[in-house]
Amino acid sequence: MPHRARPARRRTAAATAALVAAAALVIGASPGPAGAADVPAPTQRVEYFPGPTAEPRQVTVPADTPARTDRQAPIPRGATSTVRALQRTGPVAGRLDLVVMGDGYTTDEQGEFADDAEEKLDEIFDVEPYRSYRGLFNVWLVNTASHESGVSGDPTADVVKDTALGAHFFCDDLERLLCVDTDKVAHYAASAPDADIVFVIANSTKYGGAGYSAVDLPPGTPFHGVATMSSDNDSSYLIGAHELGHSIGHLADEYQYAGYGAYPNADEPAEANLTLRRDPAGTKWYRWLGSPDPTGSVVGTYEGGGYYETGVYRPTETSIMRALTSTEFNVVGREAMIAGFYADADALTSSVPTSRPVGQGRRITVRLARLTGLADLDLTWYVDGREVSSATGALSVTPRKLGVHGRGHEITATVTDRTTAVRDPAIRAQTSDSLTWTVR
Repeated sequence: MPHRARPARRRTAAATAALVAAAALVIGASPGPAGAADVPAPTQRVEYFPGPTAEPRQVTVPADTPARTDRQAPIPRGATSTVRALQRTGPVAGRLDLVVMGDGYTTDEQGEFADDAEEKLDEIFDVEPYRSYRGLFNVWLVNTASHESGVSGDPTADVVKDTALGAHFFCDDLERLLCVDTDKVAHYAASAPDADIVFVIANSTKYGGAGYSAVDLPPGTPFHGVATMSSDNDSSYLIGAHELGHSIGHLADEYQYAGYGAYPNADEPAEANLTLRRDPAGTKWYRWLGSPDPTGSVVGTYEGGGYYETGVYRPTETSIMRALTSTEFNVVGREAMIAGFYADADALTSSVPTSRPVGQGRRITVRLARLTGLADLDLTWYVDGREVSSATGALSVTPRKLGVHGRGHEITATVTDRTTAVRDPAIRAQTSDSLTWTVR
C-alpha cells in the first residue's frame, strides 16, 4: 500500500513569527560581533534580471543597502497589517502558503494593490505546472500601507520614496535590481497564518525584480524564498515564476556567463536539471531522453549551465530557468516542481481526526485538492492493508460499508497522483499520501 512518511511540520504561526523576526530572509548574512571592525559587512546574494530578453545574473549586495534604506523610516513600534485570503484551498498544514505584499501603495491604494496582486498571480499560475497544481496553494494578501505612492529609483536613481518595505531600483547601482528591506518583509509576513514563499509587488511600471534564494538559510526556516517584481510591467511575472523554480523545485539556473569557463566541481550537482555526465543515458533525466519538450527542444544533453560554459549539461536548449524569453519549464523542471509541491502540500485532507478511533457507523469524509490539467489523482481505500476495490474513488465511506465488523481494524485512504508529467518512481512515491483511522 502506498504511503509517504512525512517529516514533522514546524510551520506554526508562532514558529514563523520567531524565525522571520530573526531575519530569516537575509541571504548569506554573516554579521560579526558588535564593534568588530575587521568583520565584513553582512551581504545578500540576489538574483536579478538585466532585461526581459536576457538571462538572470547573480550579484552580492550589502544586506542593509544603506544607499537607499538610510532614508527610510524604521518599522513603527507595534506596526500591524491586515491579512486576507485571496485563495484558500485547504488547511495551512497541508498547503503551500504564498504570502503576497505590496510596496509603494498608500492606504487609499490598497484596492489597487489587491487588483495588481491578483493579476500577477493569475499570470504566474498560467504557467505549467503551476496551472495544474494551483489547488495546492493558499494565497494570503498582506496590506502594507506606504506613506508615499511608488518606489525609490523610479524613474531615476535620485527618486526616493518613503515606503513600507523600502523597495528600490538601482540596488547596488544596478537599475533593474529591485531590492527590499528584508527585515521589514519578514516583520509583515509574520502576520499571515503561514508563509512558505513571499512575493513583493512594487507599485511601478518599470521592469525589474530580484530573487532572494533560501539555499543558505538554516534548516527549518519557514521561507523557501522571496521574489520581487514590479506591478505594471508585462514581463515581470516571469521573475516570480522563475524564482519559484528555485524555491519549490530546487532547480538550478540553466544559464551561463561568458568567461566563466569550465564547471569547477567534480561532484555531481544536486539539482535535478544539471549533470556532469555528457552521455545522455547516464543523466538523471534518462527517462525523458528523446521526448519532445514544451520548450520546443528535444530532451538530451546541452552543454552549459549553473553559470558555467563547459563541463556541465542541462536537459534542453532553453527553459524558464535559462532565459525569460521562455515561458515554459522543461519536462525535467516540471517533474521537479511537482515533487516540490508535494513536499509541502497534500492532495488528501479530512476533517475527521485520525488521532481518535471511529465507530463502525461513523462517516469518514475526505477531500481531494482541486487539481487540473497535468494532475491525475487516484483515491483508494484499504482495510488492514487490503484494497477495497468497490470503494475506489469514494469521498465518503463508513467502516460498516467497507465490511468492517469488530474493533481494532484500520481504515486507510490513499491518494496518488498518476500524472504523466512524472516518470521517476521516487517522485511518484512522493505524490502519494495516506490517512488512517482505527475502528473502535
